[in-house]
Amino acid sequence: MSKVALIAGATGLVGSSLLEKLLNSDRYSKVISVQRKPNSITHSKLEIIQTDFSNLNDIQLQNVDDVFCCLGTTIKTAGSKEAFIKVDYDYPMELARLAIKSKAAHFLVITAMGSDAGSIFFYNEVKGKLEKDLSLLSESLKISIIRPSLLMGDRKEHRAGEKIGVAIAKFVNPLLVGVLKKYRGIQTVDVAEAMYKIALNLSKDHVHIYLSDDLQEIATNR
Repeated sequence: MSKVALIAGATGLVGSSLLEKLLNSDRYSKVISVQRKPNSITHSKLEIIQTDFSNLNDIQLQNVDDVFCCLGTTIKTAGSKEAFIKVDYDYPMELARLAIKSKAAHFLVITAMGSDAGSIFFYNEVKGKLEKDLSLLSESLKISIIRPSLLMGDRKEHRAGEKIGVAIAKFVNPLLVGVLKKYRGIQTVDVAEAMYKIALNLSKDHVHIYLSDDLQEIATNR
């Protein structure tokens, strides 16, 4: 069956890989990308909706099957905690409501390892609150929560801390076995591959959380 996908964050590290995979898939006849900036990608299946994300509720779509949310930023990039909340909580929640309005069956969202609404760490608290509130929408659509560990890939923006973390992860990853596998860094292309496969094999659970080691296994073996 040919499906329609909606993706937000397609210009980001995971999103760009996922967009390419969706466009090259014979399982999707149309891919709608909601994004702030235009890009150089052109494809017969691609429809771009350019928006600042403040008016997602005004977008009118029909017959969308899968919605992929790859939105995310840092407090440094956003400029303030308030701006961070807007990108990492408000916009994903509005996108989920758009998914329901568009009759979508499945909402897949990237959060983070350590997401916890009760966390003392602001970043994890916001991600946890997003997961908690998205779960309240699960009567209307399936929710797949993607919790990768350290994302490994070539970022356009310079993040010194993450570059150091990636360098360390290359040596530490093989040492993380058993219950520690979920802490292994994961390539962004593997996260995109896992999300694509999860969308094609809908879980029976209304809400399902995929940890980093789950994502790696799905990307590599299934």
